[in-house]
Amino acid sequence: MFMKFKRYLACLLAGVAAFGVAGQSVYPGQHEGRLAVEMKGDVKAYAFDLRDVRLLPGRVRDNLERDSAWMASVEVRRLVHSFRNNAGVFAGLEGGYESIPKYGGWESLDCDLRGHTTGHFLSACGLMYAATGAELFKLKSDSIVDALAEVQTALGSSGYLSAFPEQLIERNLAGKSVWAPWYTLHKILAGLIDSYLYCGNDRALEVANKMADWAYAKLIGRPEETRRLMLRNEFGGVNEAFYNLYSITADKRHKELAEYFYHNDVIDPLRHGRDDMGTKHTNTFIPKLIGEARNYELCDAEHSRDMAELFYGTVTGSHAFVTGSVSQKEHFFDTSKFSKFLNGYTGESCCTYNMLKLARHLFCWDASAAVADYYERALYNHILAQQDTESGMVCYFLPMLSGAYKVYSTPEHSFWCCVGSGFESHAKYAEAIYYHGDNELFVNMFMPSELNWRDKGLRLTQRTRFPEEQTTVLTVNEAPSSKLAISLRYPEWSGKPVVKVNGRKVAVKAAPSSYITLNRRWKAGDRIEVEYPMSLRVETAPDDASRGALMYGPVVLAGDLGTEGMVAPAPFSDPTVRNDYYAYDYKIPAGLNTTLDPASVRRVEGLRFETADGRRIEPLYDIHHRRYVVYWNLNK
Repeated sequence: MFMKFKRYLACLLAGVAAFGVAGQSVYPGQHEGRLAVEMKGDVKAYAFDLRDVRLLPGRVRDNLERDSAWMASVEVRRLVHSFRNNAGVFAGLEGGYESIPKYGGWESLDCDLRGHTTGHFLSACGLMYAATGAELFKLKSDSIVDALAEVQTALGSSGYLSAFPEQLIERNLAGKSVWAPWYTLHKILAGLIDSYLYCGNDRALEVANKMADWAYAKLIGRPEETRRLMLRNEFGGVNEAFYNLYSITADKRHKELAEYFYHNDVIDPLRHGRDDMGTKHTNTFIPKLIGEARNYELCDAEHSRDMAELFYGTVTGSHAFVTGSVSQKEHFFDTSKFSKFLNGYTGESCCTYNMLKLARHLFCWDASAAVADYYERALYNHILAQQDTESGMVCYFLPMLSGAYKVYSTPEHSFWCCVGSGFESHAKYAEAIYYHGDNELFVNMFMPSELNWRDKGLRLTQRTRFPEEQTTVLTVNEAPSSKLAISLRYPEWSGKPVVKVNGRKVAVKAAPSSYITLNRRWKAGDRIEVEYPMSLRVETAPDDASRGALMYGPVVLAGDLGTEGMVAPAPFSDPTVRNDYYAYDYKIPAGLNTTLDPASVRRVEGLRFETADGRRIEPLYDIHHRRYVVYWNLNK
């Protein structure tokens, strides 16, 4: 599928179209022309709109292009079919109901979660439009919004909009078994908001406001015990979505709805300084704190900031694997037995997607290089590694089980939550390369890219083959007349950087996990060259020093264990299969060699290594359709 669109995408990505505001969700500094609520929380760094940053050719943009190809192949009529089915709106459709091929998996008509992918896809279309300027993705977004508006009208005057009947909400309110209706509504609402912010689609905001009208009438005024009972069911980041809607409309009812989804039973312990996550469902937990992050930014709610920071520090400090990913079998676990949980179901991709969203908010508050360090680790070693470089399909889990392999989605029959977040993740690599203060540019990621800081009149280009090489070069193409600080991240993994400005070496006094700040009056043609020394190192499991993973710079390296006994074709090509991961058997052959003497590993070229007995070791993000090992049994 990727090859089918490759020539088209090469032309599409070569140009940049002019369009309206853009960015991922709402972060400090984005969409200011479309926001009605002034931010009250303290902020040290601001995000750029995604339209102001362009990826240049390289390993990261390759993933974006594969994502683009897949998105281009997704049919709008098939995505919105379940919505039309729910509303009985088929009049005028060429060929009628029966002519529309049905998507399967989690989008099938008998799945409670149907419709969630449409919301993710709306957001992804906005992201891809922002990231590339390609009109195709705005057209897809606009077509989906038009279809959803038609469905909303057909469903009545309340404003309700979904691919499933309102009865699922009633079941949720009654505490009966149902699969996450508010989670799905969150994705739809967020997608509509993003269509308004990314693509300037005013109709999307109208539809979102009507959904909020329905939700307000449905929820506000119900007994407290009903609210608490309802919130026991996964509701995604609907609190964040309502906060974001409030930031656009200044309608206090939207803020009230966001507050309604404050989950006392789960996050009150954080409010009181307790950081024990127990075995709670990880991706249900993280979005609650993203909503609290928005509450802090919009309302200066210090307790919300404290909770978000405590949660983030606990998860990244104690619960993360070497890849930056979190969760096993979708849940938190006893970290004192960390090695026990290096299984085939680690690292749900949606969890990393949401942890990176939370990290972006925290970075804006403190401009912490340590937060950027985590972002880099999780981005390169999970998000980049999630996508199959052959097909563009994505993984639900990133297994840490030695001898396991990556299991990918399919174009027609999966549509798991991680497919939806995957559409977004691979469109927004450029979102966290640069941030800015009032008179300071933060360079956080080392990716080939172009930045246009419109307000300052600064344009620069970053060229690098990082992480295959340890040097990046920034060239100033246009500069303001006054002094400006450019702060380069000094990563925690780096040896002492060598920094040159126009060929002259600059003294580096900063420490790892901080910034090297160059404050001067820049001019067009100025060149900053930075070398970040990398070295091979081992990160051991926190509970067992005899288990360890290899890293080189920020990159997790994995051992290639071959293909013996692997299942082919993909186990999820069957349209009747949804989420049978926990019954999935990797059939790991006996005798796979997962023992390693780190001293025997030598670098061959770039990020390719091998052991003394000839075993290949390379970045986890480049190992596909093969068994691998990340956490070795160390023989020192």
